[in-house]
Amino acid sequence: MADTVTGHDEARLRAALEHAHHPTLALVLVHLTGDTSFLSARYQPAYQAIGGDPDGGLSEDAKAELRDAVFKAMLAYWETGKIVPKSDTPTLKRMMDYCATQPIPDEYVNFAMHELALDGRENLKPGKGIALDRAQAAAFKVLIIGAGMSGIASAIALKEAGIAFEILEKNPEVGGTWFDNTYPGCRVDNPNHLYSYSFEADHAWPQHFSTQDQLLAYFKGVAKKHDLYKSIRFNTEVVSAAWDEAAATWTVRTRTKDGKEETLASNAVISAVGQLNQPKLPDIEGLGTFKGPAFHSARWDHSADLKGRRVGVIGTGCSAIQFVPEIAPKVSHLTVFQRTAGWLAPTPDYHDYITDGKHLLLADVPFYQVWYRFFLFIAMADGPLAYLIKDPSYNRLDYAPNADAAALREGVEQYIREQTEGRPDLTAALTPNFHISGKRSIRDNGVWAAALKRDNVTLETGGIARVTETGIRMQDGRDLAFDALIYGTGFKASDFLVPMEIKGKGGQSLHDVWGGDARAYLGLTLPGYPNFFIMYGPNTNIVVNGSIIFFSECEANYIVSCVKMLQDQKAKAFEVKRDVFDTFNAEVDAANAEMPWGYAEANTWYRNAHGRVAQNWPFRLIDYWNRTRTAHPSDFTFS
Repeated sequence: MADTVTGHDEARLRAALEHAHHPTLALVLVHLTGDTSFLSARYQPAYQAIGGDPDGGLSEDAKAELRDAVFKAMLAYWETGKIVPKSDTPTLKRMMDYCATQPIPDEYVNFAMHELALDGRENLKPGKGIALDRAQAAAFKVLIIGAGMSGIASAIALKEAGIAFEILEKNPEVGGTWFDNTYPGCRVDNPNHLYSYSFEADHAWPQHFSTQDQLLAYFKGVAKKHDLYKSIRFNTEVVSAAWDEAAATWTVRTRTKDGKEETLASNAVISAVGQLNQPKLPDIEGLGTFKGPAFHSARWDHSADLKGRRVGVIGTGCSAIQFVPEIAPKVSHLTVFQRTAGWLAPTPDYHDYITDGKHLLLADVPFYQVWYRFFLFIAMADGPLAYLIKDPSYNRLDYAPNADAAALREGVEQYIREQTEGRPDLTAALTPNFHISGKRSIRDNGVWAAALKRDNVTLETGGIARVTETGIRMQDGRDLAFDALIYGTGFKASDFLVPMEIKGKGGQSLHDVWGGDARAYLGLTLPGYPNFFIMYGPNTNIVVNGSIIFFSECEANYIVSCVKMLQDQKAKAFEVKRDVFDTFNAEVDAANAEMPWGYAEANTWYRNAHGRVAQNWPFRLIDYWNRTRTAHPSDFTFS
């Protein structure tokens, strides 16, 4: 490490420090010098709810002092190559409190220490430390459906534990949603230093919120590093899976792109197809009658030349807000049809590239990457949930659940007014009339309002009557002509595991059991379907706290723990008890009913056709982490 840094020379380090996240420097200094005075109030960052100063409002003098101290400490490090031994637990607790800007409750210490991973990120690999009988594990075969983010995580966990597995992937490549979605402007809405595997942290992300091509390259790289490609059947769709009670195995029927069908057997099945994999077309009369190019954003038609064309975009969700600013300058006229506005989440660095200086700090300054990631993690962990909890004594519950949430909403409303200045029509149209988090919020750095303010862009908020051969007929009788239509209308999030047919004990169809209202214990498993796991299953979507990759790693760890449990019980199959399943889902439903996405009057994919929130996890991250560290035999029956 020292040789790499020395090659940059002192001047380059000085320049790089100008790009630092300064609170991270304070933590680096504790490691480099052992001096805990850098955790004092002078250098303490302030909590920033949304769109705030990334340096937490530190004074310019304090930031200069931190930069100078790190520079001197690095000179000493280059000369000696020595770092102060790992801090003791009380000091680490102070350092984590500093990140959180408040004392971390005692129950969080083990959780935070695990995520911090000062002993090495390798130890964060799901399944790590779960001791299985290797001979039994190698004879226990698992079929994984899907080679996206969750499928890759589960494969790595199974490989770590020595469990035999094979991945079945309908596409010709890994990546899942990052392979399917190639629309212009497609990018993640979670900071990439969090939206990446904890055990495969990457300091070389080109942007804070990376684009589809970078994300696909990352997942391909991880799959190659862990030698997964030899275990993947590409262009292979799973048609059905049925439980064979006599053999205690799953029979899985597959179909290749050329129509060849095959039947496979396994001891367990992991569905890693996710929630957002089936594009949803709008329920509008006349769909399919339009004579020009018409396609969903998740199936972007790159052969359709939009340059100089009249284009209609139906939908203003996260995908549309990414691709509309990209295509607006190219088309002759763009009409955007909005049913419900979503809350904008001010994110000034949403399209920013990470500077060379910051890359140098992440790559070469000891512990910088570790604490920078932890800062992001702790800021997006359970703290934001405080903005969603109802305060019964608060007198504006129709506006926000508590006073802090009201202040947040007022700040976002002001942001929208600033972005739409001079266009009161857009101010009204882009300001939702429901609680923040009533539906999915949208990362924005000003490009959305800027696109809608263009002379060649029109925002329509009236109702659509039907799609016609030439365009759109509005409910007020107007006919709008287009050369192309794009549907940015999201996914069939509530249609879990569609179109696969899953049959459990007694041949019972899972889709019949669910009846359009999917439920699972911990989002993972359910009665009557032994040795069957669902990753990113019902009620495991997160809204304001953390990264979905965190959940997938927890789930992968739990699956390995379940196989270990089977070995310990000397059993071939397990299924969750009905009362455990019912109690869990009753708790989830009660908690979701108290969250904005449960009571806000907004059109949202968080609720299914029954009106129940079937997607979201309403509790803390630590709660899911605790419940998935180890599978408890008392929750299950065995055969």
